Amino acid sequence: MNTVLTRLGFPAHPTEAYRYFVGEGMDNLTRNVLPKDRIDEKTVSKCLAGMREEYGKHWADNTKPYTGIPELLSGLEQRKIAAAVLSNKPDELTKIMVEKLLPDWSFRIVRGAKPTVPKKPDPTSALEIAEELQIHPRRFLYLGDTNTDMQTANSAGMYAAGVLWGFRTAEELLANGANTLIKNPQDVLKFFEDTRKSCPSDCL
Repeated sequence: MNTVLTRLGFPAHPTEAYRYFVGEGMDNLTRNVLPKDRIDEKTVSKCLAGMREEYGKHWADNTKPYTGIPELLSGLEQRKIAAAVLSNKPDELTKIMVEKLLPDWSFRIVRGAKPTVPKKPDPTSALEIAEELQIHPRRFLYLGDTNTDMQTANSAGMYAAGVLWGFRTAEELLANGANTLIKNPQDVLKFFEDTRKSCPSDCL
């Protein structure tokens, strides 16, 4: 995005600032980074097109799974726990990313943002996934690392688990409805085991 901003003559932002610019889709990202007096539709459209082009070229340059994620996914598969991906990135790009970065694991559904469906934190896509999998929303453990994720989980009636290996704070996750905080990917497996011992069969 900084490449696009510089090219168009706008000031760039520190990398750290992008922790709070991202999370609600590229359109909102574009509006967040532009000067307040330049958020007109023509400028937003031009900047968004440039971002999509740059991101399409470079998204995989330094991208890899967080430490512990491969082991978590293998553990979920061994326990026959269904997994799905829901992102505010464009749907086609989300599918490409999962295929490239997580090729050794299967997900029941991989879904990104579509023009006809509201983005997170609107619960529509999360509820559609629950319906397609024929699993009641309250049986979902919704893992996320942003306020947007916690809001989505709560709106969908899912169990909101804020993960601390992402790039937002525990305070933000709790303030936006996290039911629990998970420090390490491996702790997710322990969470399932503990929950199954202590909850009714329809709890999770």
